[in-house]
Amino acid sequence: MADDEQTTTKTPTAPPKAVKSATAFVAKHGKGSRAVVEPLGRAGARVVLVGADGALGDLVLPDVPTAEALVEHIADLDAAEWDRETTASLKIGPAHRHKMAGR
Repeated sequence: MADDEQTTTKTPTAPPKAVKSATAFVAKHGKGSRAVVEPLGRAGARVVLVGADGALGDLVLPDVPTAEALVEHIADLDAAEWDRETTASLKIGPAHRHKMAGR
């Protein structure tokens, strides 16, 4: 006898806190901001935000589908890859470089 149970797959939704953060980033750094989703293995996924003004930000979410749902949810946030155009738009200043170096 065939099992008639239906398997339902949940569509991932962006957590409200992440939506608020990403929306604030876009509001502060301009429409046309970009988001690059990077898998982090078991730790989840990182969404790297690149503002239209070159600012850099990031969010960590539970998994790649949730991260992609966040990017789709924010109207003025464009999904991107680490291509020439995206990397060239970054403007990383000395303060950020010192922070990343642990100084």
